[in-house]
Amino acid sequence: MPKRQYVIGMDGGGTKTAAILADLKGTVLAEENGGASNFQIIGVEKAAGVLFELAEACCSQVGCSMDDVQSIAAGLTGAGRAGDQQRMRDGLVEHAKKKKVKLKDIVIESDARIALEGAFKGKAGIILIAGTGSIAFGKDPEGNVHRVGGWGRILGDEGSGYAIAREALNAVTKHLDGRGKKTLITDLIARKFDLSTQEELINAVYRDGFDIAAVTPLVIQAAEKDDVEAARILNRATFELSEHVRALLLKIEKSTGARQKVPLALIGSVITSESVLSTVLKHKITFSMPQISIIAPESPPAYGAVLLAIQSIKVTTQPKIF
Repeated sequence: MPKRQYVIGMDGGGTKTAAILADLKGTVLAEENGGASNFQIIGVEKAAGVLFELAEACCSQVGCSMDDVQSIAAGLTGAGRAGDQQRMRDGLVEHAKKKKVKLKDIVIESDARIALEGAFKGKAGIILIAGTGSIAFGKDPEGNVHRVGGWGRILGDEGSGYAIAREALNAVTKHLDGRGKKTLITDLIARKFDLSTQEELINAVYRDGFDIAAVTPLVIQAAEKDDVEAARILNRATFELSEHVRALLLKIEKSTGARQKVPLALIGSVITSESVLSTVLKHKITFSMPQISIIAPESPPAYGAVLLAIQSIKVTTQPKIF
C-alpha cells in the first residue's frame, strides 16, 4: 500500500501563526496554532523555528513524518518581495537541515496572496484588505494574479487604518491651532489617550511611539455622531478603497477581454466590522460596479496556503529536495 502524501499550509503574522495539514485532495486532517512568525520583526531564524515546529506538530497529529510532506507553503507578513521570500525559504531550509530533515518543496508567499487563494478556494475573485495598511489582489479566470496598492504608509496605503488616523490627527492639529474646523475627534482622543495639547500630541507621536492607527475607531465613532470632519475623512477613505477595487477590476477585464461578474471579499479590521465606514464602502462598490458581488471568504488564509502547496506539486516537473 503506497504511503499517504500530505501538504502543509501556514498563515503567519506578527502575533500568531496558523497551520493546516491536508492530503493532496485538499482534505484538512490537522490544524495547529503557534506564535508570531513575522521574520521582518523576529528574524528569519526564529520565524523558521516557529514554522518548522508547527509542521512537526501537524505531522504528529496524523501520525506521519516530515518525509511524507510533499510541500510546505507559508504566507507571511512582510514576504511580498522575491528577495524576502528567498531569504525566508533559505532560513527554513537551514533550520530543517539542523533537525536532519530534508524538505521536498517550499513555497513562501505574502499573507495577502494566500488570503486571495483561501477567499475563493483557488477560484477567480478579488480581495480588498484594509487593516493598518491597504492592498487589493485579484485572480482572473485564467489564473493570472493582479495587484493594486500595498505601497506602504509613506507612498500609499490609502483608506487604511493608518491613513484614516493620520488624517484625523491632522484635523485635530488644525482644530487646536484654530485654522481648521472643530471636530469631535479632538475630544475623543483627549479622553481615550489623555492627549489634549500640542506638546502631548507631539511627544506621543514623535517620541513615545504612539500607535497612530489606534485612532481609527475614534474617527468611526465621531462619524456615527455626525461629526463633519470625521465624515469627510471616512468618505475619502471609502473612495480610495473603492478605487483599489475599480483598478483591479479593469485589470481583470483587460486580461480576459470581457466584462463579467466578479466576487469580492473584504478582509481586515477596518472594513470587516459593521460600521458607517463598511456600510458606505459596500454601497460605493456595488453601486458604481454592479458586476461586483460582495461575499464572505470561503476559507481561511492558511487553507489558501494549502492550495498553493498542492499547486506547487502539480507544476513541479522534477523532485526538489532542499
